[in-house]
Amino acid sequence: MDIQKEKLTIQEAANATGLSAHTLRYYERIGLIHPINREENTRRCYTVDDVGWIDFLLKLRATGMSIKDMQRYAKLQRQGDKTLPQRVEMLKSLRDKVELHINEMNQHLNLIHYKIDYYSKVLEEQTLEKA
Repeated sequence: MDIQKEKLTIQEAANATGLSAHTLRYYERIGLIHPINREENTRRCYTVDDVGWIDFLLKLRATGMSIKDMQRYAKLQRQGDKTLPQRVEMLKSLRDKVELHINEMNQHLNLIHYKIDYYSKVLEEQTLEKA
């Protein structure tokens, strides 16, 4: 994507975000993205800020936020700074869930490391016994 370009077509926005044009239209239809400005020919014109917002949404989704909560967050965001307290609380709640998930995954990873070490030692002993 040409970051210097002020207006992006839907295909350029799709390429920049990794989403399909269909998904971008869907996100707009369900309120995750504000109504995108259109040129006189009715084609959508995305801005670099729009792409940044979409990137943020993708990160929220990747952390496990539901579409419903993303819609709520997007609605609050469009209402401006008066909704900052609600958005901060939503993000804090998400942070807590992500940290819990990371801790659980680290526990699982530690078990995997343990098993790899254990099995490696067993294999090493078997190799020495055969020699």
